[in-house]
Amino acid sequence: MTLRKPPIVATLLLVAGIAAAGLLAQTAPLPNRSGSLKFAAMGDNGTGDRAQYEVAQQMATMHAVFPFDLVIMLGDNMYGGQSASDYVKKFEQPYAPLLAAGVKFQASIGNHDRPDQVSYKLYNMNGQRYYTYVRNNVRFFALDSNRMDRKQLEWIEAALSGAREDWKICYFHHPLYSNATRHGSSIDLRVLLEPLFIKYGVNVVFSGHDHVYERIKPQKGIYYFVSGAAGQLREGNVASSDQTATAFDRDRSFMVVEIDGSDMFFQAISRTGQTVDSGVIRRQPRTTSE
Repeated sequence: MTLRKPPIVATLLLVAGIAAAGLLAQTAPLPNRSGSLKFAAMGDNGTGDRAQYEVAQQMATMHAVFPFDLVIMLGDNMYGGQSASDYVKKFEQPYAPLLAAGVKFQASIGNHDRPDQVSYKLYNMNGQRYYTYVRNNVRFFALDSNRMDRKQLEWIEAALSGAREDWKICYFHHPLYSNATRHGSSIDLRVLLEPLFIKYGVNVVFSGHDHVYERIKPQKGIYYFVSGAAGQLREGNVASSDQTATAFDRDRSFMVVEIDGSDMFFQAISRTGQTVDSGVIRRQPRTTSE
């Protein structure tokens, strides 16, 4: 697969340079403004192998110039064994520089993750499969897409309806929209969640599961990102459709994001430090459909 240059979507998405520009992580196109919310996003990371450590090093390099203090984890936080020593090898060691700098990781659960991960202190889930928290003018919703039961759906609706922050960002493992051929879109999950996201004005959704990076063109006013290649990779796995804004499946990757007022700047970075996608989403006033 070759990297596809994304089209411009109206005036909401101002696309900056992509991989062809050869930008390094150290030359971040993000504004890096004082007081803005800065965070990273990664999914399918916990392999414990060399590639995961190399992505983690790129994250630490990025942190030195773009001091994010939050990482949202999109599930499949750990593959294979999940003993105490695995938590060290597959999480605490690769991300040690970030942890030492006080960066907080907020995990969601993937299909490879054991249920007891919710109690691991450094994932900050506090024993909950799904939860919500606020940073600046953003409310985050970390969901459990492994088991979308009625209790969780009722909780999601109540939490979304009660949110008063400018931005509503949901993240979970299985993507509602994906053009990767290994898994692709989780249609059953989309049927359950998309009506709530539309009704209550969700702005952005992050997921993993497919081991690629893909940015989806806005669907019913919502922006979707798949970022499931921070440890695993399925090279050449994206079969782009008319929903694909851009995709990268040649190497592992992660994202960094900055939200300042009504603007959300994003950058996807490869294991070798290339910027493979970047741009800005301008939040449009959205009211609930009630």
